Amino acid sequence: MIEMVIDRVASSTLKFEKVVLLKEKDADRFLPIWIGPTEASAIYIKLQGLTSHRPSTADLICNILSALGVTTSSIIISDLKDDTFYSKIILDIQGRLLEIDARPSDALGIAVRTKAPIFVTEAVINNAGISPKEKSVQPSSPVNTPESTEPEKEVSEQEIEKLSAFADFINNLNLDDFEKHSS
Repeated sequence: MIEMVIDRVASSTLKFEKVVLLKEKDADRFLPIWIGPTEASAIYIKLQGLTSHRPSTADLICNILSALGVTTSSIIISDLKDDTFYSKIILDIQGRLLEIDARPSDALGIAVRTKAPIFVTEAVINNAGISPKEKSVQPSSPVNTPESTEPEKEVSEQEIEKLSAFADFINNLNLDDFEKHSS
């Protein structure tokens, strides 16, 4: 597992979508996760130290957990299937850990409110992570790394089409244009 922090919440310039950009805590790898505008606002407001006049869904969940004496141990971005991220909220109920399936946007909203650590599995960061050193993503390129001993694999047209939204976003992503937020 790789520990991440929320680096920023931003809008994609291509489709006006919202994205939470997670940054590896001890390195310069990032993981963009597209989320809805309501969830993005809830995360952004909390990152800014602001409050809203009414509780968000994440506020409500945190209030209920706190009233029950339950703490949030961690958040895990656990999988990526068919362009959809999956996550788990790990709750501590009097020393017993319980995994709850959650949308990443909800899990991240809870993480910023409870200051719970955020983890991403190696598989997810290897499949969807980006590095500022990478100039662009070429999904049509064969998959091979210098350390790889496996032969290069051609990416199918269907896989290229699935990845095109990610490639377009990443190719147009300029990390210097985003306002930096610390968590």
